[in-house]
Amino acid sequence: MSTASLKLGFIGLGIMGAPMAGQLLKGGHQVFVQTRSGAPAELLSAGATACKSAQEVAQQADIIFIMVPDTPHVADVLFGEKGVAAGISKGKTVVDMSSISPIETKAFAAKINALGCDYLDAPVSGGELGAKNATLSIMVGGTEASFAKVKPLFELMGKNITLVGGVGDGQTAKVANQIIVALNIEAVAEALLFAAKAGADPARVRQALMGGFASSKILEVHGERMVKRTFNPGFRIELHQKDLNLALSSARALGVSLPNTANAQELFNACAAHGGKAWDHSAMVKALEKMANFEIGQDAT
Repeated sequence: MSTASLKLGFIGLGIMGAPMAGQLLKGGHQVFVQTRSGAPAELLSAGATACKSAQEVAQQADIIFIMVPDTPHVADVLFGEKGVAAGISKGKTVVDMSSISPIETKAFAAKINALGCDYLDAPVSGGELGAKNATLSIMVGGTEASFAKVKPLFELMGKNITLVGGVGDGQTAKVANQIIVALNIEAVAEALLFAAKAGADPARVRQALMGGFASSKILEVHGERMVKRTFNPGFRIELHQKDLNLALSSARALGVSLPNTANAQELFNACAAHGGKAWDHSAMVKALEKMANFEIGQDAT
């Protein structure tokens, strides 16, 4: 099926959602948008059509994308008053790109499927930068046919697009991703804190490490944030806490121990206790700095 004739919907226009919807507009598609705080002016000027409710988006669009913070928000968008389920009709497709519970995702999909519509879970990784540059990694759960229909649209928003398996498997992959990201942030934070406290220039240490086996996207992007003290959110700590809660609760149900994931969560909890739930997740380093009574940017004594 050609995507050129499709009308698209996008619900949730925050740090990630707004630039993702913008990529669909750049692709030449008609995009109907809705968000609690009102559609950003830049999207409207680019040609997006603002809707008053998720129901209205579902009535207008053939494929409806959702990008909201947590499981209850997705439930409300889908099944709340004037939600997607109230406006959707047979043959349409719902694509949830939020990062939420794999178990609840399967339940949501079953309800949407019962209405004669397809459902994909397609959480993303890459943060605000990836959304703005259309370089997101997209982890998809659903049928081959549904994936094939939506894949050209995913390609407008991302580069690494993988059908992981059935519904819910995309969310499982995202939880795994968030475990890796959190533990890498902790590793980079510990390394740069150690180097700075030992008297080395953390910026130059980071530069040196970027050329070796320790190199990573986290060292590149978040290591720079730690050195430059730029903690305005690309991805908020409170959202990473939510993702690690999913990891730890699922691990308990599976009988799996994730000790370092639990430790990373405690560091995020410490940041939140110091008023940092809205800091970028790279600010996990601040919890380590509190314990060391030393900040990466200060001179060692």
